[in-house]
Amino acid sequence: MDDITGTALDRLGAGKYLLVTSYRKDGTPVPTPVWVVRDGDTLGVWTVADSFKVKRIRRRADVEVGPCDVRGRPTGDAVPATAEIVDAATSARYRRLIARKYGITGRLILLGSRLRRGVDGTLGIRVTLAP
Repeated sequence: MDDITGTALDRLGAGKYLLVTSYRKDGTPVPTPVWVVRDGDTLGVWTVADSFKVKRIRRRADVEVGPCDVRGRPTGDAVPATAEIVDAATSARYRRLIARKYGITGRLILLGSRLRRGVDGTLGIRVTLAP
């Protein structure tokens, strides 16, 4: 990993929200703010399994990611990346990392989601920044 990618990874992984822009079939960009955690040389996000962003990412893995506020307003430059749906073990690791990073708020949101949807109702998405 080069210094520029490493710096962007550090900056995005340390932020509270990540704006993930995925693309519809017709190429229209759809930005979505999500919680983000650093996972080695990648970023991890957690989302509802049947969300439209998951469907878009399954169809087209290239995304743009950048820092944003809770409402999804960009707070910095976006960078190209690829996104992939991860397995159950990695999704569970992302949930643990989110609980650690976001404290009591993260734990309460994770608990509410598990009660509402079950463990399989959410999944992780690995985001790898383009070199």
